[in-house]
Amino acid sequence: MGVATSTPQIFFGKVMHARLLPKKNAFRYGIYYLTLPLSQRTSMPIAYNRFAPLSFYDRDHGACDGSDLEHWARDILNAHNITKADGEIILMCMPRIFGYTFNPVSFWLCHDKDNNIRAILCEVHNTFGEHHTYICAHDDQRPIHLKDTMEAEKIFHVSPFLKREGRYTFRFDIENEQFSTWIDFYDGDNNKQLVTSLIGENVNMTKRNLQKAFWTHPLLTFKAITLIHWQALKLVAKGIKYISKPKQKDKRISKTKNLTNL
Repeated sequence: MGVATSTPQIFFGKVMHARLLPKKNAFRYGIYYLTLPLSQRTSMPIAYNRFAPLSFYDRDHGACDGSDLEHWARDILNAHNITKADGEIILMCMPRIFGYTFNPVSFWLCHDKDNNIRAILCEVHNTFGEHHTYICAHDDQRPIHLKDTMEAEKIFHVSPFLKREGRYTFRFDIENEQFSTWIDFYDGDNNKQLVTSLIGENVNMTKRNLQKAFWTHPLLTFKAITLIHWQALKLVAKGIKYISKPKQKDKRISKTKNLTNL
């Protein structure tokens, strides 16, 4: 079962990154996400498409032009013949804080009418203002479960310390209020070079819980971009080679190539 809900929620979790090669580097910190059923996002108890200390803007996601987010997601599902994802779509993303946002990765959980997750869109943004979406879904559209490992070619440049080559593996564990994901990177020689995880749980989005999120994780989006640059300085200090950004490929949406059940 997925986390389909008729009301907005807040996800409190821990994000972890660990570089394994050629030099080790790791970090872990607390984070929170908005968990928004797209059919209900206009009724959530935070500012919508307007400036506030904590807010959500449509133009930060999807086509990034302010167009309807659910239509964008449905168009992708239809284009890839994922017809069984006909239920609620839930977007998990970081908010804007005092008008500023940066979402390294957002998750679109695409359910069927029985609350099973049939597809997950991983919307990735880099620090250069570019974005790409990886579609995780089975070819036969069966529900996604914990034992499923999904694999996709890396075709989007994210870190200036990792080449645009190799592949990602994706795993998800989504049950009621719980959400966990593990995304690992293998380089062009099939060496596991980077492991990441995001693990936590959802609570109801109330004004009290929003205040808790705001004050226990101050300046969240500013913190995220600051930590990215701090980790970059640490990698430079460790002698990791900086890789200039290549021109983004025209293909902005790609699907997992194969899936295995372990």
